[in-house]
Amino acid sequence: MKKSVALGQGAEAIFGTLDENLQLLESAFDVRISLSEHTFDIEGSENHVEVIERLISDYNQIRREGMVFSNGDFKSIIKIISEDSSIRLRDCFLPAKTRVSGRKQISPRSLNQRCYLDAIEKFDMVFGIGPAGTGKTYLAVAMAVAALLTKQVNRIVLARPAVEAGERLGFLPGSLQEKVDPYLRPLYDALYDLLETDKVDRYIERGTIEIAPIAFMRGRTLNDAFVILDEAQNTTSEQMKMFLTRLGFNSKAVITGDITQIDLPSGKTSGLIEARNIVAKVDGIAFVYFNERDVVRNPLVQRIVRAYDEHTNDKEFQSLTSQSSSDGILRK
Repeated sequence: MKKSVALGQGAEAIFGTLDENLQLLESAFDVRISLSEHTFDIEGSENHVEVIERLISDYNQIRREGMVFSNGDFKSIIKIISEDSSIRLRDCFLPAKTRVSGRKQISPRSLNQRCYLDAIEKFDMVFGIGPAGTGKTYLAVAMAVAALLTKQVNRIVLARPAVEAGERLGFLPGSLQEKVDPYLRPLYDALYDLLETDKVDRYIERGTIEIAPIAFMRGRTLNDAFVILDEAQNTTSEQMKMFLTRLGFNSKAVITGDITQIDLPSGKTSGLIEARNIVAKVDGIAFVYFNERDVVRNPLVQRIVRAYDEHTNDKEFQSLTSQSSSDGILRK
């Protein structure tokens, strides 16, 4: 099936940088898209062509109502609709739903946070990937607490790889739990923010909430549980596969990580990067990507994240141009 769809003003947000959003649309919906001056020409299956036609029509209408889209917003929307074609573009901009989690009310502060919370409700397994301060861990723990308190699950299991972030901490005295607790402290911080301290302690004593290094997951099947793997970029390939296959009946898993902060020894492949390449198209799994616009810490953190991203891009460009020079080839 082939159809032409008129474009309204502000269509550059649909195109994306170097037409990357058009390529994303083609890949997500298995269609071919060509551009003329005022129209999209879409060729593919009837269902997919209709979804894209509706997406562009909704976009034109919302633009006329004064809504402004960024390139990143539209990229997130494409991913959402590709996973559930029944979602309308307008649905993504309705007032966000507030969720009660313990003593806190949780509301998303960005479109990607909203997509993340919606995905956790809908899918059995969700990957949240992005820089520090975007709420990946906190929102996942908040959803886990809400599920526990409403009896959707019987327990929460929080796991992290015990990997040192660049420095050598040396021998830590105490019991095994005391040795690994420093690595797990961010998970405790989120729990104590959402629940009263004595309630968290009681849950931990009873085993209703379990916080442990990922190595403790081996050989287990986790039923009726909300399972979170934090700092997943520091898992090995073997650890990630082991974790992803722990999920039992009536359980959810959320995997969070920042692929720009990998602390594994040199030569070790990040399990998070590998999993992203292997299971991205598996039914029942959702991926949500965050960026510096989702940072909810001090605004300075947004600028720091952006500066590091630009520095990384500059290094990659310099590496390419250096390689080109050594090859005797000029690449533009």
